[in-house]
Amino acid sequence: MSLSLILPMSAFALAASISPGPVNLVCLSSGTRYPIPRGLIFVTGATLGFLVLFLAIGLGLYSLLAMVPGLETALRWAGVAFLLYLSLRLFRDDGRLPADDGRQAPGFMAGALMQWLNPKAWLASASGIGAYTGGDVGQLWLFAALYLPICWLSLGSWVYAGAFLRRHVQRPGVLVAINRSLALLLAASCVYLLID
Repeated sequence: MSLSLILPMSAFALAASISPGPVNLVCLSSGTRYPIPRGLIFVTGATLGFLVLFLAIGLGLYSLLAMVPGLETALRWAGVAFLLYLSLRLFRDDGRLPADDGRQAPGFMAGALMQWLNPKAWLASASGIGAYTGGDVGQLWLFAALYLPICWLSLGSWVYAGAFLRRHVQRPGVLVAINRSLALLLAASCVYLLID
């Protein structure tokens, strides 16, 4: 594989992974609420969930969606329900940082599931595969191999940004405002699912 293919694939993966979206907002929120290692567990689940989705789309799931009427709509509504649930949890957060590590942070499976219900992940997969692989399975695997570290590092940077906020913003009122803003942004991302 040539560098002329690797560089554009990498740039696409970076732009798709680091730009704000539902998963990125949950990463940011995890960084403000929980220790960094807990946020990185979510990041790992989200990254691997995305890669499985990416490969499934590249290997034919996209054509299955076209053949099964209603499946895409069901996935869209499941995505809306899941995102609204996460938004509600975030909105209701009291802004107090946990004194112990016993609170339940979004975990590996939540990250993986969220990618399958995330329209940004579906669009990034379908458009990236269409633009860069040309139906070549070898190029699909190369693209997935590039996506793995890029996606993990991009999502991880959102956790670290949240941890930065946590370190420098210790007042519960400020964290409530941040969490509620993130919750509203996450809920607003559902509008995209409903109007598309």
